[in-house]
Amino acid sequence: MDEKTVLIIEDDAAIRQGLVDALRFAGYETLEAGDGKTGMDMAVKRDFDLLLLDLILPRGDGFDILSKVRITRPTLPVIILTARGEEGDRIRGLKLGADDYVVKPFSVKELLARVEAVLRRSPQRPGDVRSIKIKNCEVDFARCEIRFEKGERCELSEKEMELLRYLAIHSGRAVSREEILENVWRISSRGVSESRTIDMHITRLREKLKDDPENPRIILTVRGVGYMFGLRENAL
Repeated sequence: MDEKTVLIIEDDAAIRQGLVDALRFAGYETLEAGDGKTGMDMAVKRDFDLLLLDLILPRGDGFDILSKVRITRPTLPVIILTARGEEGDRIRGLKLGADDYVVKPFSVKELLARVEAVLRRSPQRPGDVRSIKIKNCEVDFARCEIRFEKGERCELSEKEMELLRYLAIHSGRAVSREEILENVWRISSRGVSESRTIDMHITRLREKLKDDPENPRIILTVRGVGYMFGLRENAL
């Protein structure tokens, strides 16, 4: 197989070393971090193919790392490591975009099987989007700005950028307000009775994209569901 690199973020030194040994014996390269702060920095800046992530960490939080990874590297495969009985954490992790989970204690065979399975299906994940061209403008997500053909520029707030990017990654399908709340605002949609803040951000995005609010062509409203990114010429 092609040599893949796995980043392990796990605070228990014995478990972390066991993971390193098992993965290296199976032919993987490894990176490792023992706390949330170091793990967050490596998850964002280092080059690797899969993340093994413990959720309970010193100097940080595994859920924060997972949320950041899903924004900065939305196609990256992630397997969460969780203690037996922490069903709520597993469910929350999966809702935030984890691909799978392994319950401690686990066997080496089970771990390697799950790593291989996630890596096999990872190309099916929606592709990352760094920039998109729409009609007479280009959206640059790295710079958080919209550039129009005549030189006009318009800045995007961080949340506007995250929302537009999420819709663009899932271009062509309706994205529910509940999904947006959980993956862009990173809050549970359970018990949320209204999503006015999402609608306000959509309104501002349409204004900045010069998308006619009476007859939008870029960000479409799907009645009873949410929104859909419906028009793009090119994506990089």
